[in-house]
Amino acid sequence: MVDLNWEQLLNSQRRKDKARGKSAERSAKTAEHRTELERDHDRILFSTPVRRMQDKTQVFPLDPHDSVRTRLTHSHEVANMARSFGTALVYVYPEQLRLPEGLIPERNLPALLEAIGLAHDLGNPPFGHQGEDAIQSWMKARETEIFEGLEEGALREDFLKFEGNAQAFRLLTRLQIVNDSFGLNMTYAFLAAIMKYPSPSDRVYKGVLARKKFNYFQSEADIAEEVWRETGLSEGVRHPLTFIMEACDDIAYSVVDVEDAAKKGLINFDRLASFLAFKADGDDCIKSVLAKAKEQYKEFRAQALSAAEVDDITMQMFRVNAIGVMIVAATKAFAESLPAMMEGKFDKELMAVSSAGKLWALLKEFASDHIYPHRRVLEVELTGHQTIHGLMDIFWAAITNRKDPLDLGSKRTTPLDRYVYSRISENYRRVAEAADNRMPIRYRELQLMTDMMSGMTDNFAISMLQDLRQRGAA
Repeated sequence: MVDLNWEQLLNSQRRKDKARGKSAERSAKTAEHRTELERDHDRILFSTPVRRMQDKTQVFPLDPHDSVRTRLTHSHEVANMARSFGTALVYVYPEQLRLPEGLIPERNLPALLEAIGLAHDLGNPPFGHQGEDAIQSWMKARETEIFEGLEEGALREDFLKFEGNAQAFRLLTRLQIVNDSFGLNMTYAFLAAIMKYPSPSDRVYKGVLARKKFNYFQSEADIAEEVWRETGLSEGVRHPLTFIMEACDDIAYSVVDVEDAAKKGLINFDRLASFLAFKADGDDCIKSVLAKAKEQYKEFRAQALSAAEVDDITMQMFRVNAIGVMIVAATKAFAESLPAMMEGKFDKELMAVSSAGKLWALLKEFASDHIYPHRRVLEVELTGHQTIHGLMDIFWAAITNRKDPLDLGSKRTTPLDRYVYSRISENYRRVAEAADNRMPIRYRELQLMTDMMSGMTDNFAISMLQDLRQRGAA
């Protein structure tokens, strides 16, 4: 059992400032009117990795339809819901929160939630979760050769179970370098709250929510431990605000994946409504959302709209109503569950324990049955899988084919390998080649490749593979 407190959980100090002996407060000379947690959000918003998400898959890879969501639009929607969630908590449930006034809760709580909502998917490789699967399968297929000299355990599991959440933590704390080794130098509160799975790769356990996956590589294990010390957390114990970020992510994808599928013509409102009505089993939340949607559907039918327009606007209004109901339900569930969270005893998804839990579960079931297995989705997923495997073959050769096996920065053995190696981000190469990098050389080689793969966008990955294959065939 732990005993968390908000003063530590909202620790606004930054790693660089602590290392240099500076306080968390900004100098008066800077005329800075934002709080540190508000600055966290703005720092994320203007960062390069956020812009890259515009060309990264949410559900439908390489989609030409402009209204279908990308990873960026999804992240903005999650951030928006998280901020609203925080505002509601401060003003509707102040007695349950018990946040000291000195922490400026009306500003800091929404700002921190908006920041982690925006950043939660920064580490995802191209082609979404299919990209993660492709990286993992490449590692598994070559396990005997690529792990030579690398001891079993977390050092290998980091790659066999490659995880976008851990890559986001690495990106924020190590890779997105300006002029030092602190990454974007986020606050301890932010770094703690963005750790959805505060566990290493060799202690993943599917039966425990906080350990279903992992959130840091061994290369950042020391940073994770530092963050826990400064916020009062520990391995396997989530920051309470992480449950909110997860709930907003759950709400977003459960509702908007269905709306996007309707935009693409894979499903329609009648099909969704029939599914929910058949499975509702008297659930009041589902009944109320469906009743409102059907009422609006009749109103739209009475107007001079085409059948396609009626279905489109009905799906939009269903999304609005469903998100509104689920946010209210999740906010209430958080307030009720907070005492258990502050003791480190809460181990359930917030949506699952809310009054909108059945609606949320059925929307996920509908997408799983009627959207994700669609042939048009699977065809493009296959393209992503083949692209990532092709690139990893080429990059692995360029990383390992060098004159000095112990010096990652030594000259490559062929002109093609030299060219391919030069295409790897300079930031990533600098980190991998650094003299103070304490990780084994084989680990650094593998991580340099996954860093590069994760930083790519969908279309950049496809065009780079075409370029490298053409040059290799020349």
